[in-house]
Amino acid sequence: MFQNRLLKVWKHFSKLARRQEIACFRFYDHDLPEFPFAIEWLDGAVHAAEYKRRHGMEDEEHAVWLDACKATICTVLEVDPSVIFMKIRQRKAGRLGQYEKFDELRTEKIVSEGGLNFILNLTDYLDTGLFLDHRITRGLVKSESKNKNVLNLFCYTGSFSVYAASGGAATVTSVDLSKTYINWAKRNMQYNKLYKDTQHDFINADVIEWLDYMPTDNYDIIVCDPPTFSNSKRMEENFDVQRDHVMLIKKLLKGCTETGRIYFSTNLRNFVLDRDAIPATIVKDITAQTTPFDFQGKLHRKCFIIEK
Repeated sequence: MFQNRLLKVWKHFSKLARRQEIACFRFYDHDLPEFPFAIEWLDGAVHAAEYKRRHGMEDEEHAVWLDACKATICTVLEVDPSVIFMKIRQRKAGRLGQYEKFDELRTEKIVSEGGLNFILNLTDYLDTGLFLDHRITRGLVKSESKNKNVLNLFCYTGSFSVYAASGGAATVTSVDLSKTYINWAKRNMQYNKLYKDTQHDFINADVIEWLDYMPTDNYDIIVCDPPTFSNSKRMEENFDVQRDHVMLIKKLLKGCTETGRIYFSTNLRNFVLDRDAIPATIVKDITAQTTPFDFQGKLHRKCFIIEK
C-alpha cells in the first residue's frame, strides 16, 4: 500500500518539479494514516520524518518497520539507502520543533532553490533549515527588494534574507533568538557570496523585545513568521500568536516606512487575523497564491500582506 502510494505521488510531483526546475520539494505528507511521514526530496537527498503517534509497536518492532519503510522509499526513488535520512518528530505548535536538537552527528548538504544555494543539516535537528512551503513567498520578497531596507524577523536560517540580498536590497537585517540559526543565516549569506558587513546585519535577540528598540519608519519590507507559541528561557514572557499577533503587527507597522509592506505568516491551524484591530490600510490574505504545488491541500499556514 505504501509503495503504491509513493510510486503515484513521486511520479506526479517529480514531473512537476522538473518542469519548474525545482530541486527541493515535498512529495508525501501523511497520505496514508498507517504511514505518517512527511517526505521531502532535497536535491538528491531524502528527508523522511515520521510524526510521533501511538503505533502500538515495541521499540524493536518499530525499528524493523522503519527499516522496511526506508527500503520501500529506496525502491521507489531508486536511490541508495545512504541518502535517506529518517527521523521521528512530534507534532508541535507552529515551528518550535526547528529548535530541538535531534542528533549529535551532523550531515550537511548544499541544495539549490531559485538560483541560490542553502546549507541544510540533515541529521542534527528535526527540521533541515529550509521551509519549502515558503518557496513562492521568498520569490515575491526577492522581486520587491531592489534598493529596499528589508527586515527578517524570527529569521531561522535566513533564507528570506538571502533572497532579499540577491534581489538587490539596500540593507537586510535578520533577527532571531537562536545564536545557532543566526550563525547559520550568516553562513547562507556568505555561501552565496552576497554578504557585506555594511549592508547585512545579523542580530541574536528576542524579537519581541528587540522591536521596542528598532528604528521607526525605516523598513520597506518586513518578513515575520513567528512561532505559534514560545516560552524560551531567554524570553521575558511567553508568546502566543493568536493572542499576541495584533500587538506584534502594531510594532511592525511602526518600523515600516509609509509605503512599507509586511509579509506576516503563521502555522497556527485555526488562526484568525483580527483585521479590525490592525491599523493598516491594506490587509490581504495571500495564502492561496503563495502555496506551492507540493503543499496544496495540505498546508495549514496562513500568509498575509499588510501595508501601512
